[in-house]
Amino acid sequence: MSHPQHSNKVVFKGANFLPLFIACTVGACIGFAPSPAGVEPKAWQLLAIFSALIVGLIGKALPMGAISFLALTTLIVTQTLTLKEALSGFSHPIIWLVVAAFLISKSFIKTKLGMRLAYLLVAFLGKKTLGLGYGVAFTELILAPAIPSNTARAGGIIFPIVRALAVSFGSSPERHSQRLIGSYLTLTAYYCNLITSTMFITAMAANPLIVAVLLNHHIPITWGQWALAASLPGVLSLITIPYLVHKLYPPEIKETPEAKDLAIKNLQQMGPMSKYEWITLVVFFLLIVLWICGESYLSIDSTTVAFLGVCILLLTGVLTWEDIKREHEAWDTLIWFSTLVMIATYLNNFGLIGWMSSHLRAMMTNTSWYWAWPMLVLSYFYSHYLFASNTAHVSSMYAAFLTVGLHLHIPPYLIALSLAFSSSLFACLTHYGTGSAPILFGSEYVNLKTWWKMGFIMSFIFLTIWIGIGSLWWKILHLW
Repeated sequence: MSHPQHSNKVVFKGANFLPLFIACTVGACIGFAPSPAGVEPKAWQLLAIFSALIVGLIGKALPMGAISFLALTTLIVTQTLTLKEALSGFSHPIIWLVVAAFLISKSFIKTKLGMRLAYLLVAFLGKKTLGLGYGVAFTELILAPAIPSNTARAGGIIFPIVRALAVSFGSSPERHSQRLIGSYLTLTAYYCNLITSTMFITAMAANPLIVAVLLNHHIPITWGQWALAASLPGVLSLITIPYLVHKLYPPEIKETPEAKDLAIKNLQQMGPMSKYEWITLVVFFLLIVLWICGESYLSIDSTTVAFLGVCILLLTGVLTWEDIKREHEAWDTLIWFSTLVMIATYLNNFGLIGWMSSHLRAMMTNTSWYWAWPMLVLSYFYSHYLFASNTAHVSSMYAAFLTVGLHLHIPPYLIALSLAFSSSLFACLTHYGTGSAPILFGSEYVNLKTWWKMGFIMSFIFLTIWIGIGSLWWKILHLW
């Protein structure tokens, strides 16, 4: 019996590298342009490499960590930055907060506590399809503070449960019965994933990047302040969205008594909570309390709190050092996140962000901030049609739009929060807008036309709740 021969030849997909090549070429041409007053010459070299990095991320030329490492090395080799400057991003506390949060999230998955919480909510709310939608929403809400990857939450915990529920009711693409219940649960899971990603700094990897930009602009915000500002629009969204999806794209099955039985059956198979689940649960609540109160009352910053949580999980045996080493998403994030934070910092230090912002500001000189504010937010929000990553969008546009808003005298926290919360919600627009989108869309429960149509409708709803009602809430909180 013959075996297929495996070739050692490496095949490069040239088409994937084309956007990167174009960006490098354009960036190199920009590098020969005369430097305006206030902008250091090296800023153009940095912009060229940054442009290549962003286009490479959008075009998926290489994995995010790999292309970031390439950009980091290029910065050093071309002497755009010194070695010390290029590696400065790795010392940023926000970056280590994200890494620690990834490690903490491992305990939810390893102990299956996240799965247990999801089944408990389904058992409690699962008598009707709408109740299942709210079960998905509140599962996301519980898990979001401790799992900083919306892809991990959606793909590792929520989607397997959604899929199992749909199939148990005979709803599957193979049977062409998506509308029975699967389509509704898929859309609800996706939108709720975006909402909870917005509600906590530690719920999505791009959020700490925003915090780092805000610190550079002397607009500090703590974990508790972010959560408080997002609380009212977030809860309103979680209450509203499952119901609206149920009305706009109704499932054919409205009553689901079997869902409760299925959840109870799975809980029985899991057995009682293990000691490691209890430890994870206690650590989770300890972290929430310290994230909310620690900085104000104990002078413990969010990153130190996260480190404390990881140490407790290690000392109690919930996690092992092998678990820490195998958590490749955390270490991958360390590479690309450090690189993006570092580049964003030096683009600002070299005067380029200020120069670009001054040109945008000049175009809107005679515009009152009352008009400039919605114009900037809408432009930032709907430009996400061009992006396949929240992080790429934030790293390339957030600082510039924030700077323009500040120069137009928009209240600092008003423009900062409006853009920050849009930085997750705008992923509703497409089936490629963030990491969780391809997972849920790829299940084939919702066709492309419906996904885009529903996404466009949801964009209006999100903007109304988060920017409309949200801005009034921030006013009550005296943030502006």
